[in-house]
Amino acid sequence: MEQLKIGDITITWLSGGVTHLDGGAMFGVVPKPLWSKKYPCNDHNQIELRTDPLLVQTEGKNILIESGIGVNKLPDKQRRNFGVTEESSIEQALGQLGLTTDDVHYVLMTHMHFDHACGLTKWEGNELVPTFKNASIVTSQIEWDEMRNPNIRSRNTYWKENWEAIIDQVVPFEKERELTSDVKMIHTGGHSDGHSIVLIESNGETAIHLADLLPTHAHQNVLWVMAYDDYPMMSIFQKQKWIGYGLENNAWFTFYHDAFYRALKWNKEGEIMESIERET
Repeated sequence: MEQLKIGDITITWLSGGVTHLDGGAMFGVVPKPLWSKKYPCNDHNQIELRTDPLLVQTEGKNILIESGIGVNKLPDKQRRNFGVTEESSIEQALGQLGLTTDDVHYVLMTHMHFDHACGLTKWEGNELVPTFKNASIVTSQIEWDEMRNPNIRSRNTYWKENWEAIIDQVVPFEKERELTSDVKMIHTGGHSDGHSIVLIESNGETAIHLADLLPTHAHQNVLWVMAYDDYPMMSIFQKQKWIGYGLENNAWFTFYHDAFYRALKWNKEGEIMESIERET
């Protein structure tokens, strides 16, 4: 498992599964001859996208960012449509670190689309139960409201199977929520109305998890936003703001979806200066 140290914080990437989604949808109006040079696709025009949660350990807390694709959560048709070729093995990954799902204190949900939220619940017999039964599940109030009452568009990704069992664990916030002295969630909107990011700052070092505002390293250009984004102009505005903040602070940018990089640093010319590649 790949790890990154940010001051006194340790970030470890767990195995949350993999999907393959349409490259055109992932890069929106960007022509294929441009995006395919930066991120390869298969013969079906699909690109590989990991769903690998980040375990952030600080101040005696085990904090998970996102929850993975889950296990046996998608019917066969959806598995085919979303190109799921690997499911979560988070329990095994935590076990390698001497932890269990019961040891997770917080699960930070930047948003609750199915590919981020399926891992919040699991099957025990014929019943869905919380995967992280001792954790507070933190997401924005806007996201939590839409999760439970989706509109005609978002109902395709906000599923009751992913929230009904964890309703008593959810701790929504308005604009910002500080989890520890060095980990903070900030509501941004953009990809979804309730989308948030995670800012990690410790001993003069910074990491920014922009979630689906920056799903892969190939989305570095602030204008390259997904067709899945509900509010693309807000995505662009927030990318400008937070990528700029990261560059000014020599920050690591971390990824949940990228099949090639776990994290990287860019300089102001857009060149990769440091990186942590995903082990295959």
